[in-house]
Amino acid sequence: MGIEVSGKLHTIFETKQVTDRFQKREFVVEMTDNPKYPQVVLFQLTGDRCALLDRLRVGEEVRVEFSLRGREWRSPQGEVKYFNSLDVWSVEPLRTGRRDDPPPLGDDDRPPVSDDTRPELDDIPF
Repeated sequence: MGIEVSGKLHTIFETKQVTDRFQKREFVVEMTDNPKYPQVVLFQLTGDRCALLDRLRVGEEVRVEFSLRGREWRSPQGEVKYFNSLDVWSVEPLRTGRRDDPPPLGDDDRPPVSDDTRPELDDIPF
């Protein structure tokens, strides 16, 4: 199941080496779909994906694609608990309206089109 959300990168945690072969890294995204009640949501990256956060900064707008995972755990005493996790597949910056993006071209900024490169016009009405 793939789910996608966007928001502001709120917190980035260090990578944790859980076992010799398993590492995870958590981060928090503030989603402001409803500005009156912003939501801060914890996500996790695992394995090689932990490095995806190395190029991002707190405060940056990001898009996150993830899957919702759940599991059951039984303690040695027989108590059952349930856990959910948001396992991230990709996290990337949203580049809309950033200073380092080139501005859109206006009509005056476009190069002139010569007659040789214009498509031929026909008289078909559609």
